[in-house]
Amino acid sequence: MTEQRTDPVRWSFANGSSPNAPHVVSMTWRDGLFVHWPVDPDRLRPHVPDRLPLETRDGRAWLSVLPFVLTKVGLRGTPSVLRLAFPELNVRTYVRYRGDPGLYFFNIDVDNALVAATVGRTTQLPVSRARMRVGATDQNHVAFESERVRHEGGGPPARFAATYRPDGEVFTADPGTLAYWLAERRRFYAPDSTGVLTGEIAHDPWPLQPAAVTIHENTLLEAAGLPTPTGDPVVHYADELSMTGSIPRRLRGR
Repeated sequence: MTEQRTDPVRWSFANGSSPNAPHVVSMTWRDGLFVHWPVDPDRLRPHVPDRLPLETRDGRAWLSVLPFVLTKVGLRGTPSVLRLAFPELNVRTYVRYRGDPGLYFFNIDVDNALVAATVGRTTQLPVSRARMRVGATDQNHVAFESERVRHEGGGPPARFAATYRPDGEVFTADPGTLAYWLAERRRFYAPDSTGVLTGEIAHDPWPLQPAAVTIHENTLLEAAGLPTPTGDPVVHYADELSMTGSIPRRLRGR
């Protein structure tokens, strides 16, 4: 699918607000899966920095695992020969900062050593290098496998393997629904000793579909010391979406 807009920064942003920093990177999401588990907020709260209020819905916090592929990753306006493509795997939850909704990442695994090192150094996000394999099965499922590479400084290994496919019509989530609350986030927060780092993405609403999913292995939550979910996940497939990303910026004070 070709990019349909020349300036994606004007695309849908969180809750109708506007981006707060220049968007210098563009990319295309492909073959992605959202897996969301409800968890007891009291069990999750100790794992989220105190400066970030944990956001809940109907009394429940949520943990999300997202496997996907990024293509055409690079500075906006650069030729395709200078752009990258790699799989990525995220573990995240839902928070607020100064009243604004966003995401907190427990880990970001990428199958690109240069990206992992660069993003980790420049943003302080928990980025790890992982060996990943993405393909298609005979039943037209996406087959996604990941194994985290152990760092010299330690850090637990983690594995994830799943097969999934779309299982219904494409829809865009309506505001107020659980699907909208879980998927339509445009900002992350990462506290450190000097403030809170934030970054933004901008894109059209997610083209969500119901999904048929089999998770063969998942030690991501265990490796991060997170509580084990007990309920069934909410799952959605998202095929392809072009987006832009901002320069991370630091928010001072509280």
